[in-house]
Amino acid sequence: MIAFFAAAALVSAVAAFIDLRTGHIPNKLTLGALALALSVHAFHGAALGGPMGGVRELALSLLGMLLTALVPFIVFCRGGMGGGDVKLFAAIGAACLPLGGLEAQSYAFLAATLLAPAQLIYQGVLWKTLKNSVLLMTNPFRAKAKRYEVAEELRIWFRLGPSIFVGCAVALVTPLLGLGAQP
Repeated sequence: MIAFFAAAALVSAVAAFIDLRTGHIPNKLTLGALALALSVHAFHGAALGGPMGGVRELALSLLGMLLTALVPFIVFCRGGMGGGDVKLFAAIGAACLPLGGLEAQSYAFLAATLLAPAQLIYQGVLWKTLKNSVLLMTNPFRAKAKRYEVAEELRIWFRLGPSIFVGCAVALVTPLLGLGAQP
């Protein structure tokens, strides 16, 4: 399983590099990695356990894809994440199976919670963003006419690709150091 985690880390490293440069994670990368992960897991399972082993491992890979993409898809539907990030999480889940995919995702979200404030400080908009966040959180308690709207130019888009890479790298390294679950 280390090879699958290493492949996920490699794909996420490429995605992070492209995301930082362009603001997009290409479909060729995410969907290609997803298809490859599903195929390799099916062949790996068949090689170890015959046809039923292939079906079992393919099913686990599909479950990993679905579970790892579920929360990001909900966030995407609410406008809080890009589609490339969702597809990258799906590919990671397919490669690392359910537990590994969710572990990498947890580390990725943890990395994002550390990197996002650093980015806001660097851009000089941390306090303005916190103020807007507090005002938006109070919207459900306000009359519709008095609800706070954030102007489009004040919205900040955070590139999640680097955080996803950090999550995959940590999920790969922690078992090697004896700290996490063994992949």
